[in-house]
This record gives sequence, structure tokens and C-alpha cells, in this order.
Amino acid sequence: MTTQATITLSTRERAEVDRNVYGHFLESAFFGNIEGGVFDEGSPLSVTGQGALDGCRLDVIEACRELGLPVVRWPGGNFTSAYWWRDGTGPRDERPRRLELAWGSEESNRFGTPEFLAWIEAVATEEAPTAAYLHHGARSVDDAVRWVEYTNYAGRTEMTALRAADGHPEPYDVRWWGVGNEIYGPWQMGHRSVERYVEDAREHLRFMRMVDSRLKFVGCGWEREEYTEKVISGLGGEVDAVSLHLYGLDHHLTDPSEAEFDDIVAQAVYFEQSIVEYANEIAFVADRAHLDSAPTIAMDEWNNRHMESAELSEPVPAPEGGFAPHGTGAIEDSKRVNRHSPRTLADALMYSGVFHAIHRAAGHDVPVTMANAVNLINANGILQVRPEGVIRTPLFHVWSLYQHLFQPVAVRADVTGPATWRQLRLGSERQNARAYPRYTRPAAVSHLDVSASTSRDGHTLTVAAINRSATEPLTARIAREDGDLPGVATCHDLGASETDLFQSNTLSEPDACALRDRGEVTLHEGTYTFPAHSVTLLTFAL
Repeated sequence: MTTQATITLSTRERAEVDRNVYGHFLESAFFGNIEGGVFDEGSPLSVTGQGALDGCRLDVIEACRELGLPVVRWPGGNFTSAYWWRDGTGPRDERPRRLELAWGSEESNRFGTPEFLAWIEAVATEEAPTAAYLHHGARSVDDAVRWVEYTNYAGRTEMTALRAADGHPEPYDVRWWGVGNEIYGPWQMGHRSVERYVEDAREHLRFMRMVDSRLKFVGCGWEREEYTEKVISGLGGEVDAVSLHLYGLDHHLTDPSEAEFDDIVAQAVYFEQSIVEYANEIAFVADRAHLDSAPTIAMDEWNNRHMESAELSEPVPAPEGGFAPHGTGAIEDSKRVNRHSPRTLADALMYSGVFHAIHRAAGHDVPVTMANAVNLINANGILQVRPEGVIRTPLFHVWSLYQHLFQPVAVRADVTGPATWRQLRLGSERQNARAYPRYTRPAAVSHLDVSASTSRDGHTLTVAAINRSATEPLTARIAREDGDLPGVATCHDLGASETDLFQSNTLSEPDACALRDRGEVTLHEGTYTFPAHSVTLLTFAL
């Protein structure tokens, strides 16, 4: 057997991976995230007779409980900036219907704070508790204070009476709060200079803490040095984390080729470079500002955007999953995001690479301690919801692999093997008018990307390996620097059985691209052959 790569593990270098990096995101008024997704009044599959939970899809709750949701961000996103939380309280039939300004739709407000927090309680399990992460636009201190009072205060006030009338007399105890979403962008209501934002945020934090001193805050970050300098020096001692938003770019709807697959999965390297550069800048500024500790990173928006021709009619969801056929367009056409394009095997391998990047950053002075993929439901989500049921996309199985099988303590994994020198796409925001990358960066992209971890007691070792090659299996020798490696492991993989690089799942083929349990496998002379276009998890008993 020809060995093409070596994987060297060292369990002496250890760093805990925060469970919240496997977090999620829901945005109101956004392509079926809430209405038609989480919440579907009148559906025979929805809850009835349970107060604020009425109208929530039971099959969605069951899928979320199966997966386990560590933290969920709501109500957005861009939607947050103009949102007034009081619209989503009180009797549903008396709530105002508003023109919302983020996505140009009408917001019914029938799913508001009491519904979201009831849903959070419903999806949580004893083994996998779920935290709510509420995001405020940071445009009104009084509005933010009253929202915290509604959710967390235990006394007798107008806000606590409103909470009780909404079916929850006791405080919800919401810990995580975002203060401002992408305020650096003119697309936001409340766009302002960084100096003004720092001043506003400090006032918000001060008075929100007067209601509940235990709150944890995420400040509005941005990976631009001059912005980061002012946010960290001005807010770094006041917030627990600062945000980072990263989006990849995918053209397989117009170019379903091996070359496009290669570009998609390589983008995890761009994410890793961005995370490390941002972490280094935060640590540098925090040190120069003499902060006792630096805030961590909350990558509370990230995804891979599927682009299609803007000349086509608007895509609409198909009953079986994905979107109804409406042509393919031409590669040279102007592009837009197809919000109903299903997640694919290529996405799954890219997402696995992003998780590996987060694991490797766990030992940094500024680790990623939360990440929220856009989206959990529909709109390029981990789950696709249709009137007849729920589709667990390939991403569902990626989350399941890392949450349920990968161990919580990251250890060092060095890889020597083949790589390709290529031009990395630098995310979806750095693109030209036709949505093709305008800016790229040269980088060596390893064909084999490995992340390893152990249990807290050190008795279990897991090795996750992504073979990024579209066509070629890759044989690697695996060894430990600090001990022998057993010759037998249990094996799970995703993608190894598939022939379509852009395979997705549907209601009629729910497991076309799913996690496969291979049982026990033997490593001959410490080697294992990782199938093409796959992620494999090997679990060893030490």
C-alpha cells in the first residue's frame, strides 16, 4: 500500500472547543426561516393547545432535539436593526402587521419573543441544553432595557406583567445578547461611524447590566484593522465577544464541475486565514489597550452562498426539497443568491473544513467561542421544511458528526502530504458585478484536512479527516507522538458512497447524502485510505 500522507498527533497540546461553535441562526421575515419553517399555523404537523408554542412545527422541534442546538441567534440579522420587540408580544391577533425594511416584506409579528423562547425551551434536552441569543439593534437604550426586563427581571413591573400575560410568569434568564448588527454597513438602519457605535454601545451595556448583571454581550465587530482598533480599545473590556461574519461563494448552479467543487471546498482555508488574522488583531489591540483579557470571537453569521443567473425568474421552493426548475442561466450572466438552493455534499465538506479551522483556533488567546450558521431552517439551511415534512440536509449530518461523535478537547494534528497551490476566493463580499471573485489570494490547499480531539479523560481519541480531492482516495499513515495508536477504530463517514459532488437530500431520498456507520475498521501498519470527496471520523479507544 502506497502511503501518500502522514498524520502526526500530539495530545500534549490541548484546548477545549466551546460547544457554542455548533450554534445556529434564525431570522424573521427571511425566506421561510420562521413562517413556513419553525412556525406554520394551520399545519396538521404543528403544535396546538400549548400557548406560545401553538403553531410551531412539531417535526421541526423533533429534528432539532435529535441534533441538539447549543445556541440560537434571533431575530436576525439585518432584520434586527429596525425591529421593535414589543410588536411581537401580547395576544397574537392584536399584534401589528408591519412593513419590514430589511427584506421588503410584511412582518406579521405572530412569532415574537414569547414564541421564540417557548421554542427554545421545547428544543432543549437534558443532555443538550439550548441557549437563546437575542440580538438588539442598539438604536434605543430604553428599548433594550425593557426587553431585558421582559425576559429576565423577577419583580412586579409592567414588563413582567406583560411576560406573565404572554404565558411565562417566571424569568427566562436569557444570557446572550448582541448589541448592534453590521452597523458599519449603509444597508443597516442605524448605520453609524465606529466612534458613535462605541459610544452608543457603552450606554446600552451599562443600563442593560443594571437590569441583570449576569448578561453576556457580543459587540459588533468587523475584520478591518482601523475598525477593530476602535471597537476593542473602546469596548473590549465591556463585551465578552465581538462578531465576525464570513460567507463563501458557490457557482455550481451554473457550473457543476470538478473545478468548481475544488474552489468551494478550498474556501475553508480562506475562513481559517480570516479567523486567525482577526484573532491576532484583537489580541494585539487588547494588549496595547492594557485590557485584562481580550474578547473572544463570535462568528455569528457564516454560510456558503449559491449564486445563479439574475436573469431567471425568482426561485420558489419545490415540494420535495430544493427549488422548482426555472432554467440554468449562463455563466456570464449577472448573479444573485438562490435562497432555496439546497445544501450539498460540497457544502458539507466546506463546512467541515470551517469546523476544523475553529478547532485549531481553540488554543489561541482569542478563540472562536460561538458560531451561528445562516440558517438553521430553510433559506440555505441545515433543515429544509416543506408542508409534508422535514429534510435533513447533508449539513445536518456534519453537525451530528462533530457534536455527537467528535470529542470536546482539540489536540494537535500535523499533516504532511499532497497540496495544490491555488487562488482562494475571498468570500462573497469581495466579488465583481457578476458575482465572480474579483479578489483572490494564493494559498497551498492540503488535499487532506485533519482535526483531532480527545475526551476530557483522555481515554477516547477522534480523528476527523476531509479528503478534498473530487476523484482520488488518499492513503495516510496515522501516528501519535506520545503513545501507540490502536490498530482498530470505529468509523463514520459522509460522502464516501456518493458519486454526485453536489448531492443533496429530498423528502423521497432523505439519506442520499448522510452519515454512514462503517463499524470497526483495521488500520494496516497504521494506515487508512480516506475516500475521495468525503469526511471520515475515526474513533480510537486509548
